[in-house]
Amino acid sequence: MHIAINAHLLAHTRSFRRAGVSHYIEQVLLHLGRLDRQNRYTVYTTRGLTSAALGLPPNFRVIPSHLPTINPRVRIPWEQLLAPLLLRSIRADLFHGVLNVAPLFCSVPSVITIHDLAFIRFPQTFRAYNRTYLDFATRLSAKRASRILAVSEHTKREVVGLLGIPEDRIIVTPNAVRDHFRPPEPGVLADFRARKGLPERFLLTVGTLEPRKNLTTLLEAYAQVVRTHQVPLLIGGGKGWLYDAVFQRLEALGLRDLVEFVGYIEEEELPLWYAAATVFVFPSIYEGFGMPPLEAMACGTPVITSASASLPEVVGDAGLMVNPHDAGAFAQAIMALLDDRALHQDLRERGLRRAKAFSWHTTAERTLAAYEAAVRGF
Repeated sequence: MHIAINAHLLAHTRSFRRAGVSHYIEQVLLHLGRLDRQNRYTVYTTRGLTSAALGLPPNFRVIPSHLPTINPRVRIPWEQLLAPLLLRSIRADLFHGVLNVAPLFCSVPSVITIHDLAFIRFPQTFRAYNRTYLDFATRLSAKRASRILAVSEHTKREVVGLLGIPEDRIIVTPNAVRDHFRPPEPGVLADFRARKGLPERFLLTVGTLEPRKNLTTLLEAYAQVVRTHQVPLLIGGGKGWLYDAVFQRLEALGLRDLVEFVGYIEEEELPLWYAAATVFVFPSIYEGFGMPPLEAMACGTPVITSASASLPEVVGDAGLMVNPHDAGAFAQAIMALLDDRALHQDLRERGLRRAKAFSWHTTAERTLAAYEAAVRGF
């Protein structure tokens, strides 16, 4: 087979784009490279991201764009106008669209990965331009795709229910943590704490600042916690979109001096941030998978998250789950973990075991099986 992969969302710059989908692309490529040395791959990337940077085997050819395709206003014309021509020129057997979409005039069988359908469930949390394109192109791409990869059982159900796709065309390929997400050596963690000036105990949340991350509810919960517990809240993540309400709520609750926005956290430091935190709180309303809770558990930090969408599927019985709209429930869960050392230790151990249940190798195996099924017309 000759497989073409649209990897333009594989970012290599320091920004919020180095999250979610970018990590998915990186890990799928890395593990396909370890698993499959027989088939040919052509990987299309954004400007400046070359084969040397990715470290893939010889059967993978990486073609960086001359255009800044990390920008959706550039990437969308590429995937709809230029990609069909490129597929013909390289004589590809299959196209993999890693974020919901394949060319609408695709001359070869297609596989698409659907991470979530938040733009349908919560349209008000997206810019109109992005939402309109994603809605139209995803619906059409899903109907035409030979196989659909869903990152969770929850996303599979969403694809069936919202897009009307038969279950037998959908393959669940869960995400997993990357190798460096593990408890650090005590000395390394102590040095990190000292270098960053971190307090002995603190709450942490991580994620792009955007509406469905539900940070306003977390701030309301935190306002209740600090009445009796003097523990700071640190918020990691770059600014995404429609985030003004977060800062407005911060001011209204009088929490400016207690909450620190640490910005985008570098990849090599993220496990240390997780491990240093006393409790990791992830109040998101909707996730197709939900990587941060799994990463935090892999680093040995107890997790509190929302009992919604895919998050119960990811966390299982290894964390505390509450109604995402109930600030009081979040506050009670946070205080329980701050006060109960036995509960804290139990969830730490459960989380470490839970994180090991997810494997990128398994995801790569299922992805390759989907490619083969699509080309053979199964």
